Amino acid sequence: MYNKLPAFICVLAIISLSACTGATVRSAARSQNQAYQAQEAVSAQRLEFVEKYQKCVADAGPDTQKVEACDVYLRSAEALS
Repeated sequence: MYNKLPAFICVLAIISLSACTGATVRSAARSQNQAYQAQEAVSAQRLEFVEKYQKCVADAGPDTQKVEACDVYLRSAEALS
């Protein structure tokens, strides 16, 4: 019985390490997924600002003061870059 004890301890150690590694990998994958989702949300917000800027400029026509007022959307989009 005592000659099998070291083998049993090794097997337990391997199982424990693989369980920890699996949890670490899952945690890293979850973190990466959350980072991708955050990047997607920022990109969507940036696109929304660009679209608002384009619409604002189109609606402003030749009025330079209105066009300058539209710059707030463009600066907001650039700030998210």
